[in-house]
Amino acid sequence: MNDLKYLFAMNGPLASQVDDYRPRSEQLSMARAVQSALDENGKLFVEAGTGTGKTFAYLVPALMSARQVVISTGTRTLQDQLFNRDIPLVAGALGRPGKVALLKGRANYLCLHRLETAGIDPGLPAAQRKHLAHIQRWASATAGGDISEVTDVPERSAIWPKVTSTAENCLGQACEFFEKCHVVRARREAQAADVVVVNHHLLMADLTLKESGFGELLPGADALIIDEAHQLPDTAAMFFGVSLGSRRVAELARDLMVESAPFAQAKQVREAADKLDQALRKLRLALGRSTGRKNLDSGQSKVSSALRSLSKCLSDCDAAMGDLSLHASKGLESCRRRINDCLEQLAFLEDDDPAAGLRWAEVAARTFTLNLTPFDVARELGVLVGADNCAWIFTSATLAVGDDFDHFRSRVGVADASSLRLDSPFDFASQSRIYLPNSMPEPSDPDYTACVIKAALPLIRASHGSAFLLFTSHRALKEAALLLADSLDYPLLVQGHAPREELLTRFRALGNAVLLGTSSFWQGVDVRGPALSLVVIDKLPFASPGDPLQQARIESIRRDGGNPFTDFQLPQAVLALKQGVGRLIRDHRDSGVAMLCDPRLESKAYGRLFLKSLPPMQHTRSEAEARAFLASRRHIDNGGAAA
Repeated sequence: MNDLKYLFAMNGPLASQVDDYRPRSEQLSMARAVQSALDENGKLFVEAGTGTGKTFAYLVPALMSARQVVISTGTRTLQDQLFNRDIPLVAGALGRPGKVALLKGRANYLCLHRLETAGIDPGLPAAQRKHLAHIQRWASATAGGDISEVTDVPERSAIWPKVTSTAENCLGQACEFFEKCHVVRARREAQAADVVVVNHHLLMADLTLKESGFGELLPGADALIIDEAHQLPDTAAMFFGVSLGSRRVAELARDLMVESAPFAQAKQVREAADKLDQALRKLRLALGRSTGRKNLDSGQSKVSSALRSLSKCLSDCDAAMGDLSLHASKGLESCRRRINDCLEQLAFLEDDDPAAGLRWAEVAARTFTLNLTPFDVARELGVLVGADNCAWIFTSATLAVGDDFDHFRSRVGVADASSLRLDSPFDFASQSRIYLPNSMPEPSDPDYTACVIKAALPLIRASHGSAFLLFTSHRALKEAALLLADSLDYPLLVQGHAPREELLTRFRALGNAVLLGTSSFWQGVDVRGPALSLVVIDKLPFASPGDPLQQARIESIRRDGGNPFTDFQLPQAVLALKQGVGRLIRDHRDSGVAMLCDPRLESKAYGRLFLKSLPPMQHTRSEAEARAFLASRRHIDNGGAAA
């Protein structure tokens, strides 16, 4: 423990490597707790407030332990930051270089077999064939096969699914390119590494052995560190259920045509695959015009009929192949296995057993995913966490409701973990204010969003833009965008008008923009400095009770005799609000106002729980006071002194 104190000290090795380094007692406390969990193979929950420096707080003891550590994150952004910046910096400071591997999902790596089949596909559109030519030239030179290396093919090009593999269409050791496989090479490097950086999806694939040949990391791991741990339960729910996407079936139909082309039965296979493709389109039409998440347990006759038709077409594809795959090619053998997998999953999705879980669909403009989600995954997740004798550290800025970890504990099924909650080291009392505007209507009022914008405009002008407006629905976001379009003297950036990272880059560069976002902007956004000094939140972020994932959890709690609102919906909303407010202060020099518009914070008894869970920010109901605070802090940011 004394070593840790030195490592985090002002004259320690970290200070020599990090600009503007500041020792933080909270960071040292977390590092000591992580070290104890590593030494004892224990389980630990840590909520580390913004500015704690939780990444270094777990990296230092992890690297000093000389154990094999798997670090899992919720986002690719943090995954890349850990591998490219944080781990090299800490390892260099400690003199513990070790072997570090970054392991991504297989869709991020070129598949040499599928590259070959794409090249012989006569139906490949001209635009995709042009992109394929770029990929073929790159393929001859790349060492790692990471498709992010390819800069002259758009990320959303339709060619990518045709030259990358999935767990379903991978040929495994039967592939003629197995020894050259980029995915295999990446996994071998991960197995030999001291530290492996993955994401929650890959972690769950390994834990549940949902991907053949992948359950090889955890048996050798001494410790698992789960960053952004609040996202893990929802990711786990996907892996304990059943999911079948239209793209997966469409790729199967295409592969049937391509793989059977050299053989006599090609015509009958092609005809069966074409009917399978038509059945997919009919099912998409049966799901309706609207997009989003839809419950499938309502006995919709059109959907049920379309599902039966899809199953029949899959069986017809199998029949059309005859005994072809038994001797023709490994690719066709894989297609037959994939047909049987799809039929098995469709059987689960068509089964009307209400105890199995909730059946629902994620519907986009042209594609869809059918899902069966179990009502509760805590028991299964807890069993997996407890299966190996290794340390588990779960950390996030939002795990506790107030000082209580019971909600998170119940979601991951881990009853025996110790817990530590650390406040942010930032001086919220002087750096920030919470503004609760007076006379706001109830959130159900049809004019509510207009009232939010009217109340926010004076503060937006006082902050000279530099504002996030966070909404709980896309409908409210669109309405707000229309209302602000002719009311602002500052650049207006709206979610959906450009990719998320592009919007954030422009927001930081402009310095006076107003950015409107929904759920994906409530967390994982880090804007430091005067580019952000105002966060406006329209409503308390209760998830829609009509959302299928929410319904599944609510039904589970009811079945167990609990109260869905107090046991689940309220704690989830509290954590979401903490994430949203957490966008405001990201550095010890930041300052600003969080404007919380929902009157239920004061009119409902549960409003106190929301406010109690936020950082210790002074509250005001005075618009003039909020504007004056923004003006005074802006003066300081511009080099003046506070009034």
